[in-house]
Amino acid sequence: MNNVYEGKVMWSHLDANMHMRHSAYADFAAQARIEVLDQLGLDLKMFQKLHIGPILFREELKYLREVGVNDNLKVTTELIKSRPDASRWSIRHEVFRQDGVKAAVIEVDGAWIDVLKRKLAQLPEELAAQFAALPKSEDYEELPA
Repeated sequence: MNNVYEGKVMWSHLDANMHMRHSAYADFAAQARIEVLDQLGLDLKMFQKLHIGPILFREELKYLREVGVNDNLKVTTELIKSRPDASRWSIRHEVFRQDGVKAAVIEVDGAWIDVLKRKLAQLPEELAAQFAALPKSEDYEELPA
């Protein structure tokens, strides 16, 4: 599985200081998550069919180095915490510039929501097993059920 998303910083990603704006980091991380989930068979069509989708409770971003226009970024995706049934989870993204320097670390805590009932939901067992195939970090921690 490829857990690295690559993208280019565009003019629209910049703030008034000519650095990548804070919300653009979140956008890159979200795209990286969606692409990894898609590779696992957890694609948007499957979510629509089941009326389930990912939801975030927390998103934390640590800025380490500047990122500017036309930088090519690599964003990694790793599971850092999860319940055995995948009902709650945490993912870490690391953002690297084209020169290999780590520019940011983004950590999110999430779960699944039934988009019709507007209540937390669980993935079907088969999909939870697919989710568990996400690459795990070295410091991965299994959360209690």
